[in-house]
Formats: sequence, structure tokens, C-alpha cells
Amino acid sequence: MLLFVNDLTVMDFSYLCEKRGLVGESWIVDVVLDGDLNDESMVLDFALVKRQLKRLIDEHLDHKLLVPLENPITSVQQVGGNVLVDFERASNQSIHFNCPQEAYALIATDKINVKSVAEYLHININNELPVNVLGLQISLRAEEINTPYYHYSHGLKKHDGNCQRIAHGHRSKIIIEQDGKRSETLEAQWSQRWQDIYVASEEDILDFTSSNLSEKAKRLCDERHIGFSYEADQGRFEMLMPRSECEVIKTDTTVECLAQFIVQQLNQEKPDSHFKVFAYEGVGKGAIACSE
Repeated sequence: MLLFVNDLTVMDFSYLCEKRGLVGESWIVDVVLDGDLNDESMVLDFALVKRQLKRLIDEHLDHKLLVPLENPITSVQQVGGNVLVDFERASNQSIHFNCPQEAYALIATDKINVKSVAEYLHININNELPVNVLGLQISLRAEEINTPYYHYSHGLKKHDGNCQRIAHGHRSKIIIEQDGKRSETLEAQWSQRWQDIYVASEEDILDFTSSNLSEKAKRLCDERHIGFSYEADQGRFEMLMPRSECEVIKTDTTVECLAQFIVQQLNQEKPDSHFKVFAYEGVGKGAIACSE
């Protein structure tokens, strides 16, 4: 007997890509369970599917940085309770991290994609299902968006949950209204501006020459890279990445602050117009900000 649950949950995470760099992503999870009927004449109660499987997915992937362990430009070392990751992309576009171990999902693949992530989830979840469940299929998909969207990564040091991890992200659409009318031109401009972007708070800028990053990272003392760090409940987080792939703002990087930042930027460019911005954070949630 097969039991299916579509839209079980949404995974919000970031991953390392040789071409694109640090990529924020949101994937919808669908599952199919194959098994015998239990004493309740069910394969598994839907409430248990949603609760148990979502918990396992959250533990293994949600709000983490996915690292392709088998990519030749990846190197990983453990130092105390933290893990150092060096991702040595070409053209001096390398990315470096020093974070608590739970901030990562280290995946035995050379490329992070739907197939490798689904296999990783299957391996880590399959053995924790009830004995009557004989098979598990996991399907991952991006939300269908027919309007402009962007991929961004960030970290929320003040958050008391997993959002405090310095490199997690989202695939998000954006809606911008100018003087009461939707502007696809402005939406496209912001989609391009924040394509595969890391959004950071100005107060978190790091002097990476005196950081706890790897020796490879510390040698990158030119103007092409910028570092960020902070202390949070889960530990100390540090990262270093290309300046060209960052947007540094003066506030925190919650979606509320991002929506307000976009409105402020638009107001500076067009002070005689009134703007309303719907900034999404992943799938089906976000914040709205308006010109004063």
C-alpha cells in the first residue's frame, strides 16, 4: 500500500555551488511511503507522517549550509566543536566558513542538486521509520514562480532557533507596487541585484586576518573578499566570501528589514513615488513595507 503526502514541508537552506557561489534555496518536500497496514489499518497516521518526517528533515537539512564533500575544491577540517570549510572556486572567488558542526549538512557528492539531496535525506531518514514502512520516496521541487525572484542567504544572530546559522537562505519572489501599480521592471531589477546574494549586517563585518578561519582564508587579504562573524546561542560563526556577491546593510537581515531596505532604496531613486514591497522569505511567507 502506498501513502502520499504532498507539500509535507519546505526546506530553507543554502548550498555551495562552484559556478554560482553561495546559493539560498527553498524546496518543497513531497513523500510517498510504501508499507503494510498497521493495527489501525494505516501505513502511518498522517499526523505522525507530518510530525516525524518534518522533524527528521528539519534536523538533517533545514536552515543548514549544504556542502558537497566530494567536489575537489572542497576541504573540511574539524577544530574543536567547530568545522572549517574552504570552497576554492576559480578567479579568486573562494568561500570560507568556521561554524558549529550542526550548521552544516556534509553531503557525499560533488554537486548539490535535487537528486543528491533526496538521496542524502533517504539515507538519514529511512531507518527511523516504523517497521511496517518498507519504502520511502522523497521528491524535492522548487515553487513554481512565473514572476521575478531571487536567491539570498543570510544569518540572524539574535534568533533563538536555527535562523541564527550564518549561512542559510531562501528562494523568494518579490512584488513591487509603484504608485498603486505593479512594476515588473523594478521587480526584475531587484531579482537581478539579489541573484545569489549574501545579505549581511554592517556591524558583523570581520577583520578576517585575525579570525579563526583557515590559513587559506587568512591569506586572502585583498579587497576582493569580505568577512562576517558573530556570537549566537549555538556558538561562534565566521565566514569569508567575495565582496561582489554580498549586499551589506545597516540593519539586521530579517525579511522585515529587507523589505524596508528595498523601499528605502526605491525612495532614494524615485522620491516622488510611493512604493509597496512584498518581500517573500521562501514559500508563502514574508513581509510588506511601504513608503512613509
